[in-house]
Amino acid sequence: MGHFTGPRSKLARRFGEPIFGPDKVLDNRPNPPGQHGANKKRKKLSEYGVQLREKQKAKTIYGMREGQFRLFFDRAKAREGFTKGDAFLALCECRLDNIVYRLGLSPTRPGARQLVTHRHVTVNGQICNVPSRVIKPGEVVSVKEKSRDLVAVQDSLKSHKSPVVNWLSWDDATMQGSLLSVPMRAEIPENIEIQLIVEFFSR
Repeated sequence: MGHFTGPRSKLARRFGEPIFGPDKVLDNRPNPPGQHGANKKRKKLSEYGVQLREKQKAKTIYGMREGQFRLFFDRAKAREGFTKGDAFLALCECRLDNIVYRLGLSPTRPGARQLVTHRHVTVNGQICNVPSRVIKPGEVVSVKEKSRDLVAVQDSLKSHKSPVVNWLSWDDATMQGSLLSVPMRAEIPENIEIQLIVEFFSR
């Protein structure tokens, strides 16, 4: 199954929270989409249902397919110094498309993924068109010199109001950023109950 290309507000309503940022549609229509979405007698989710929902939410936030999501979780098991859940979230945050998003080069992760796949982004000076590449501390992410005047990139940088997270650095003059350290759970702003995902994969 490919990436979801419909309205993001519909996904936000499905999970009942603004997973893509402030959403006026969600404010006006907080119920899930569909003709039965406003039904107050909706069946309560089982323990498995709650875990599945959280897994689906995290997968949607990071724009990952099921197979890739499971692969990242398996890779997290082998990481030392982190719990499985924290290691998994750190891997997701260190994906190249997410780094491009966090640096403010695109207002959305899908947009960041497109910048990468269209070969506008470099890692350590070399073009990289693999959005799922995991960036390591010390590696430098930049916009290709010929792409630095792209309207989409310039507009995103101008409208990027939130500061870059403290585990990344960014230089406006050179349009380069780097990963300072692998982020800890407390440094990741996403509202994800990672323990539910760990329990889901441990069944």
